[in-house]
Amino acid sequence: MPTNITVPSIAESITTGLLSKWHRKDGDFVQRDDELLDLETDKVTMPILAPESGVLRRMANEGDTVNVGQVVGAIDAGVAPAKPAAAPSAPTAAAPVAAPPVAASAQAPAPRASTPAVAAAPVPVSAAAPSSEVHATPLARKLAEEHNVDLSRVVATGGGGRIREQDVLAFVQARNSGVAASATASNGTARAAAPSGPAPAGSTREKMTPIRQRIAQRLVQAQHTAAMLTTFNEVDMGEVMALRKTYKDDFEKKHGVGLGFMGFFVKAAVSALKAFPLVNASIVEEGGQMLIEKHASCDIAVAVSTPKGLVVPVLRNCETRSVAQVEAGIKDLATRGRDGKLGLDEMQGGTFTITNGGVFGSLMSTPILNSPQSAILGMHAIKNRPVEYPAGSGQIAIRPMMYLALSYDHRIIDGAEAVQFLVRIKQCIEDPQRLLLEV
Repeated sequence: MPTNITVPSIAESITTGLLSKWHRKDGDFVQRDDELLDLETDKVTMPILAPESGVLRRMANEGDTVNVGQVVGAIDAGVAPAKPAAAPSAPTAAAPVAAPPVAASAQAPAPRASTPAVAAAPVPVSAAAPSSEVHATPLARKLAEEHNVDLSRVVATGGGGRIREQDVLAFVQARNSGVAASATASNGTARAAAPSGPAPAGSTREKMTPIRQRIAQRLVQAQHTAAMLTTFNEVDMGEVMALRKTYKDDFEKKHGVGLGFMGFFVKAAVSALKAFPLVNASIVEEGGQMLIEKHASCDIAVAVSTPKGLVVPVLRNCETRSVAQVEAGIKDLATRGRDGKLGLDEMQGGTFTITNGGVFGSLMSTPILNSPQSAILGMHAIKNRPVEYPAGSGQIAIRPMMYLALSYDHRIIDGAEAVQFLVRIKQCIEDPQRLLLEV
């Protein structure tokens, strides 16, 4: 009897995914635990492995949106690799002759897959995850009813994963602007989110991936739910660059990882977060009241660019890590992020974010908050510029300078505190001995 290949349950908040790639062809013989396909959700991309050894029958296509629990294929277990002439004797042979079994197999399941494909619209999702199982404030539920919003599709920013009214409003705003999928129509069919009318001559249109949709939704949400402001400063990178030049070979030989700039900035951020704990805090809702939650650890998220969009894995407990451990951790997260191998737990729970646009040549930017965090630090390109050096000397010298940007939630952090936080990072980078002495 065939063994079904189903979409697994990844997390309570994830009910759909995108079948982004099949690694094996229809009719291929596969071994148990072979990678069959990639499932892309709004948070992570994960491989689906073969549950048994046998012949693969594909029941869904690349690019299909699939639900948790949906059957996307089957394995004819116990069927050994067969010669073409023996193919019709397989238990589930779909054609009377040997030549077209693969093609026939690809066509035969299509009618069975077409029904689930329609069912992958938001209606079954809502049925599988009713609003009673979603943690939301009474006002959020009321707004969801008024705007016909499926709460299971809303990103929660409240404490304990609770959906607040701001989250619902942000979702509605994103939906209306075409960022998120359109709400389900009254007859149960989904309306397209793309603008009506044909694409202009020479233009093309393609579906936004779940990750890209979630990125877009969260960025819009951050701008609608926080009082976001950005302050800037500049930092002389000369001392850090000299330190790297002196010790980079010995560092790599001993620790097996290169000595980059990010290790210094993470440790500088830890120093600043300890000095200004409100920057390492977030707003939570409890009992209808807004509370400030100060985090005990420095769990720093590092933005990583991948072919499928920006992901922000979390390097936990940075206050206990050495520079070498920070560099090794970042390298591991960045590599697995680009390969789509990050776990869901590695993408959640950060308390502060660092993003480095300088690797792409950015001179200055205003980073957007990674909700529900209260602040994000933006690094930029290092450029030689004339500045006063040493400070207060009245002399001008060419120095390697970097602009820093700190975007912060003004509801929690005052302007003076944000400026002092950025100054603290500047001090640690321009005088890295502070990091060693913790002063």
